Amino acid sequence: MEGTALGLIVFGVLLAEPVSRSLARAHWPVRDPVGALLVWQAVGLAGGLALLGSGVVYGLAPLGPTLPEALRSARDTLAAGELPDLGVTHVLALAAALALALRLIGVLVGVTVRTLQARRRHRDLLDLLATPWPAAPGARVLDHPVPVAYCLPGLRSRLVLSAGVLDALDPPAVRAVLAHEQAHLRERHDLVVLPFVAWGATAPFVRGMVCAQVAVAALVEMRADDVASAAVTPTQLTGALRTMGGAAPAAALSSFTDALDRRLLRITRPPAPLSGAVRLLVRLAALGLVGLPTALLLVA
Repeated sequence: MEGTALGLIVFGVLLAEPVSRSLARAHWPVRDPVGALLVWQAVGLAGGLALLGSGVVYGLAPLGPTLPEALRSARDTLAAGELPDLGVTHVLALAAALALALRLIGVLVGVTVRTLQARRRHRDLLDLLATPWPAAPGARVLDHPVPVAYCLPGLRSRLVLSAGVLDALDPPAVRAVLAHEQAHLRERHDLVVLPFVAWGATAPFVRGMVCAQVAVAALVEMRADDVASAAVTPTQLTGALRTMGGAAPAAALSSFTDALDRRLLRITRPPAPLSGAVRLLVRLAALGLVGLPTALLLVA
């Protein structure tokens, strides 16, 4: 199993660094944001499985020819009240895998808890200060002159517009704002972004992880742009984007402040979508990325 462990750790490092950097620089994701988001999720999941699995596979290698057999052997040995016969390097590998798992889980839980707390506090403030807007069920209006729009995702989601939005935009442009924010809420883009925020926080010194976080944040905005473009004309959407200038709170998803110039160009001169065959290939590649370390762990 030592060879499999080596293959897994090499695969995980490749995904975390050169693959993530290359995918972040690639041009095709703007032509298929949904497919690109699937690939990014596959990269994150496969990378985590590979890096964690490599330590487990190497650590348990003396106990059996495959990981399932080694796990059964370890279980039987422990059930008999004995410790598995492992060398120092194998114990260190298991300890490293455990430490990495605890780090990943701890950062993810910490980021999630802080985000949920910030959203709850902001939601409570909105319920006190904002006024429900009958023209859009679920939307609330803040009495603030700066045009700003954002959403607070979650089970008790909020879609927020400032009074400045209603003053500065005509009705079609307001519809563009609403369509964009509703896309974020409906497709739960917060759940897509959150693991990559945690991934970047786990090892901020790994540039590929930071690139992943930035790229995924941009892609969810492109996806929301596409949904809004189907509801209004590109001119109405770009007009809304140019007018919006406020900063949303950190816990919110803001649709109108990220990579504006690039997004405006993509809306006014949309790239040709990927062909059906290529779109299918992208999704199969995402599935393959997750399947490879899974298969190695099952047959290692």
